[in-house]
Parts: sequence; C-alpha cells; structure tokens
Amino acid sequence: MLSWALRTVLLWGCIAYAGYYGWENRAMLLADAERAMAPAPSSAPASPSTAAVVANSMTFRAGPGGHVTLDAAVNGTPVRFLVDTGASLVTLTAEDAAAVGLAGGDLHFSERVATANGTVQMARVKLREIRLGQLTMEDVDAMVVDAPQRLRMSLLGMSFLKRLEGYEMRDGALTISW
Repeated sequence: MLSWALRTVLLWGCIAYAGYYGWENRAMLLADAERAMAPAPSSAPASPSTAAVVANSMTFRAGPGGHVTLDAAVNGTPVRFLVDTGASLVTLTAEDAAAVGLAGGDLHFSERVATANGTVQMARVKLREIRLGQLTMEDVDAMVVDAPQRLRMSLLGMSFLKRLEGYEMRDGALTISW
C-alpha cells in the first residue's frame, strides 16, 4: 500500500513539474513516471520468452528494454519475434522467410511500405500457420521485407494480434487470449 502511494505521489509530482516548466521535456518526464509506476523487479528475472500458460491464454514477460520477444513456429520452423502492435502485418526478415520455405525467387518485392525505419520494399505472403505454444493460427497475412539493415528481427504484427480474442500489456507482461 505504501509503495502504491509513493508511486502515485511521484507520478503527480512529475505531472506538476511538467505543468510548471512547460512541455518541452514531456517525453522524458513521462518515461520517468512510467519507470516509477513499474513494479519492482522480482528476485529471479523471467526470460523474455518464458510464457505462463492458462487455458486459452498465455503470458510473456517483457525484456529489460520493455519489449516482448517470443519464439513461435512459422510453417513448422522456429522464428523469434518482437511483438509490435504498430506493425500492420506479421513481418519476416529475409533470413526468416528463407528458413520457413519462402524462397527468394518466389517473392515479388513489388510494394513499398513506410515503416518506423523508413520506406522499404516488401513482398506480400500468406503464412500457412503460426504456432505459439498451444495456439495455432492458420492463413496469416504477412510480408517479407527486403531491408536487412533496417529489420533485425521478425515482427509479430496486427495481422496476427487482431485475430486473437484479446491481448493486454500490464505490469511488464503481455497476456494473449484466444
């Protein structure tokens, strides 16, 4: 109870500071407030890919940078994903696409897409399946990006997430349900 009260006081203090000194540094202040509101780390940190499984639900802990990464199987092949709600489609790196059986000659990089890292060429694909623990999702729209210097890890985007019953980020963990 006391820690909640202290975090609340700190949050309101940051808000008051922002109001008094202007909004020039609001991003930094909000980041400080989020860090203050975050729960204290446990004595045994969980691996980012460690999932807690409940019937039709899984929980993944965020890594030290606050990002959720997880291991899934795409068309039966293991792929490491960064969960990205800002990505419209599941996005595979060229290396992961080759590993899951999407050969370079079969890919037509005929579209351009604006990303957070700039504009890139992409090829639309349909993944036969993505398996994540006990969840299997079939016929998932995706893209392969032809920009290895801009995309280091495949992204689990909205073409997967929007088909779930729900997903929620709370207390440093992503919970998905289906």
